[in-house]
Amino acid sequence: MKTYKKHKRLIVSVCVNILSGLFFLMQTILFQGCSSNNCPLERTVTCNYQFYDSDGQSITYLDTITVTTLLPGHKTVYIYKRPNYLTFTSEVQRNDLIASGYTETIVQSRRDTILANKCYGRSSIKIPMSFSNEADTLIFNYSSISRNDTIIVKHKSFTFVDLPECGSYQFHELNNVTSTDAAINHIEIYNPKVNYNGNENIKIYFNGIAE
Repeated sequence: MKTYKKHKRLIVSVCVNILSGLFFLMQTILFQGCSSNNCPLERTVTCNYQFYDSDGQSITYLDTITVTTLLPGHKTVYIYKRPNYLTFTSEVQRNDLIASGYTETIVQSRRDTILANKCYGRSSIKIPMSFSNEADTLIFNYSSISRNDTIIVKHKSFTFVDLPECGSYQFHELNNVTSTDAAINHIEIYNPKVNYNGNENIKIYFNGIAE
């Protein structure tokens, strides 16, 4: 009877030691998995534009800039008018307005998408890039002048995988960049590699000299 109790205590002790070892091993694996995860926190890869005056001095551009891009194709827009009432514009048909006495006009419009909205006092700006297009057309709209600038960025795109657990990223390589001259003096590529490192890619030189 004493031998049985001694063996029972021994078995319980071995089981406890095994469970403790497994628990410690799981903690070690989990800790190593967390500490070795070097995946970038930011999933969206952007092209980084830095602002300069016409002499090449880094500046903070004191104007409000909205950046839009032109998407392929057109979209249908419905315009509703009624004398002495507000005009409504919609991307879906409004039968309720027609029933209220509004006249409907159907037009085809450009498919513009806002990429950066009302950015004021910036020294740089980050713009996402398309993956399927070989060139991006960007429209820089300014609050202080009526004209806008068109920037065309030609590039190649490819899928990049660094660590399998991080998934894939859409990287780009810049080939050429041009712009109009409403507010921009000239523009140039500084670093053609657009990736998650966040490096400066394009220099925009605005008209005028910083004082």
